[in-house]
Amino acid sequence: MSDNSKENMLNKNSDSSSGTDNKFEAGMTKGVTLLTGDPKKAIISLSGPMIVAMLIFSVYNLVDAVWVSGISSNALAAVGFVMPVFMIIIGFGNGLGAGVTSVISRLIGAHDKAGAENAGVHSVIMITVFSLVLTIPLIFLLEPVMIAMNAGDATEQAVIYGQIVFLGTILFLFSNVGYAILRAEGDTKRPMYAMAISAVLNMVLDPVMIYWMGLGIAGAAWATIISIFTVNVVIIYWFYVKRDSYLSLKLENFSFNPKILKDILGVGIPASFEFFLMSVVLVIINLILVDVSGTDAVAVYTGGWRVVMFAIIPIAAIATSAVSVFGANYGARKFENLKTILNFSLKIGIIISLATSVATWFLAPFITVLFTYSPESVHLVPLFIGFLQTMCIFYPFAVLGMMASALFQGTGRGITSFIINVFRNLIFIAVFAYVMGVVLGMGQFGVWYGIVLGDIFGGVLGYFWALFYLKVLLKHQKKPSAVAL
Repeated sequence: MSDNSKENMLNKNSDSSSGTDNKFEAGMTKGVTLLTGDPKKAIISLSGPMIVAMLIFSVYNLVDAVWVSGISSNALAAVGFVMPVFMIIIGFGNGLGAGVTSVISRLIGAHDKAGAENAGVHSVIMITVFSLVLTIPLIFLLEPVMIAMNAGDATEQAVIYGQIVFLGTILFLFSNVGYAILRAEGDTKRPMYAMAISAVLNMVLDPVMIYWMGLGIAGAAWATIISIFTVNVVIIYWFYVKRDSYLSLKLENFSFNPKILKDILGVGIPASFEFFLMSVVLVIINLILVDVSGTDAVAVYTGGWRVVMFAIIPIAAIATSAVSVFGANYGARKFENLKTILNFSLKIGIIISLATSVATWFLAPFITVLFTYSPESVHLVPLFIGFLQTMCIFYPFAVLGMMASALFQGTGRGITSFIINVFRNLIFIAVFAYVMGVVLGMGQFGVWYGIVLGDIFGGVLGYFWALFYLKVLLKHQKKPSAVAL
């Protein structure tokens, strides 16, 4: 959908809802009131629960890696080889979720509750269809994919783990859309509760199913499936039994609207491809690492990257919450608030990222113990420490790119966000990692340095592009149809 079409759609929604403000305000939740109020307060209030939720979930990821690493270094490497494929699925769900959040929050900002509910039902139907289409190919094509990725001795365990996990494709995608709808109406507490349930249950089930039941890496996969299934039951209860959310997702609220579908996909597909790019880069990095250092380097990258993701969780939470706030203010035509939201988010994010960078550097030797406690993995200690102390350098620069992406996604410019990430992942990270790791012969440490440089360049590019976009948008505030960026 063109930018002009998006503008016209929102204008139409605003016009059609101008006489229905009373209907919009009826049943307004605390989240909707917060979302349409002071943007700074909204960022702080919405980010808090998201930070808690994502930290808990990231703790699970770390604990999961710890339990798996106790099986063998090959088991940890197996999860690492499956991870790029899994990230494509999760990225697809998160990407569509970003599209859903963007569209619904803009409609809420434009006081079009009926349109927002219709968009919500569209997203549920859409994700169900996509899940059914994706599951069978994922299961049956996994083994040749692992072989193509040079998984080597880890291939058998990778296939066992991946085939079980991909049985739950619909569960992962549906939960992401459920979270997206709740965030779009300013409710980040319930996603926090759901993610906490999933993480805690998974952490409890991991040792039971891996060791006590003797299922090995299959136990880790089944623990994941059981926990995400439980979360889906909770989400369905909230929407279809308790029914206390602002938006109703009843089928009677559905009226097929291709414009809504296109607008969701207009943000969702580019956002999904951003995660796909990350998966492609993971594959490239894995191949480079196997070439220069073997599967041990992949194991370090797999475990260490989970620590990195844990460290940047607060930044990601702020950016995720900002999408809703950007969207609501854009839908309400409060363009002047967009720069305030961007600057405020950057300020908080940079302060937090500097603190986590310092903490990661000094705590690296202690964190490494979590992944090297078994005789089979103790030889990885210096590599883990080196990886963590290198990666923490880019944290503050990641803030720039994440907040820029949140701005573009919230305002419906998914293509712009995608282009920036193409530069970051394929042109900067992949090229720098190859040049420094292979061409310059610096081995796996050269790959680490390449990743850091790529993230720095990508973040700076995203930030300046966001500033340029805001400058143009504010210049044409009285002529929104003139904005095409």
